[in-house]
Amino acid sequence: MRSAICTLFEGDYHYGLAALSNSLYAQGFRGTIYAGYKGKLPAWVTDYQNNNDVLCEDGLIVEVAGGLQLHFLQIGSNSHLTNYKPDLLLQLLNGPAKNADSIFYFDPDIVVTTPWSFFEQWVSAGICLCEDVNSPLSEHHPRRDAWRKHYATNAITLQFKNSVYVNGGFIGLEAKDAGFLGNWKNVQDIMADAIGGLNNSVFAGKPLPEGQQERFNPFSRTDQDALNITIETWDGKVSYMGKDAMGFKPGIGVLPHSLGSFKPWHGGYLLRALNGYTPRNVDREYWRSVNTPINLYTRSTISYNSIALKLAAFIGRFYKRG
Repeated sequence: MRSAICTLFEGDYHYGLAALSNSLYAQGFRGTIYAGYKGKLPAWVTDYQNNNDVLCEDGLIVEVAGGLQLHFLQIGSNSHLTNYKPDLLLQLLNGPAKNADSIFYFDPDIVVTTPWSFFEQWVSAGICLCEDVNSPLSEHHPRRDAWRKHYATNAITLQFKNSVYVNGGFIGLEAKDAGFLGNWKNVQDIMADAIGGLNNSVFAGKPLPEGQQERFNPFSRTDQDALNITIETWDGKVSYMGKDAMGFKPGIGVLPHSLGSFKPWHGGYLLRALNGYTPRNVDREYWRSVNTPINLYTRSTISYNSIALKLAAFIGRFYKRG
C-alpha cells in the first residue's frame, strides 16, 4: 500500500514534527511526510540538506534518512492551521500525493508507538478516528442539537451515528474516501461565520470572538467540532478507537497525543512535579523519539530529561493534583 502522511506546524511545534517523524520511522514507515508550515523552517532542517534535496514549486523535499523524506509546504492561507486540515489533505490527494492509496494526518504533538503496518490494516476498516477525552456526546446533547439546527439552515441534515466524540488530531482514510474530506471542508466553510472566520481558533493565534469560547459553545473546538459534524454527513464506514489510543486513559496506546498548552519539548518536569503535575506517557515517548534519524538535542540534554521524568514520576507517587 502506498501511504502518505501529513501534518501542520508553526513556531516551536517543529520539535513535535521531528519527534513524530522519528517515531514513524522507528515504527517502519517509509515514504514521504508532507509538512505544511507557516513562518520559517526550523534551523535543524539545514542539517539534513544535501545536493539531493529538491526545491520545487511544491516546496522543499529533504531526505532525512534512507527511505524517509520530509516535504515542506509553505501555507499561504489566512486560516488558522488547525482549520486547514481538510484543505491540506485534499490538496495533497489532488497533487503531490495523487498516487497514494491512503493518507493520514497527525498533529505534530503526537508520537506513534505502534508498528506502521497496523495503520495500513486499520485504514481498510473505514475512516480512522480516535475518541476524544471529552467523549461521549449523546444524541440529544446540547452541542449536537445546536449543530443540527445550524446546518439545517444550510440545507444539510445531520444523521446521528453514535455518541463517540472524536479528537481532531488524527485521521486516516483511503483515497477512494476523499469525499469525506470534501464534506469536512464544506462543514468548516459553513461554520466560518459562526466563529468569526477560519482564521480564529481556541488555540494559540487569533482567539475566538467573545461569546464563542464558552465550554458549551457548539463550535468552540472549531475543526474538531467540524470533524464530528462531518461524521453525521457521511454514509460510509468509520472505524473508531477508544480513548486509550491517544493515551487519554490506560490501555493499549497507539499514538499518544499531548493535549493542552504544555508540550513535551517545554521540559521543566521536576518543577511541574512539585506543582502537582505528573509526567504523561506522551512526555516519555517524546524523549525516546528525539535522537534518530532527526537529532534535536545533545546526548546530555536527552539524558537529563529522561532522568528528570523518572524523578518527576517518583514525586508524583506522593504528590499530585486531584
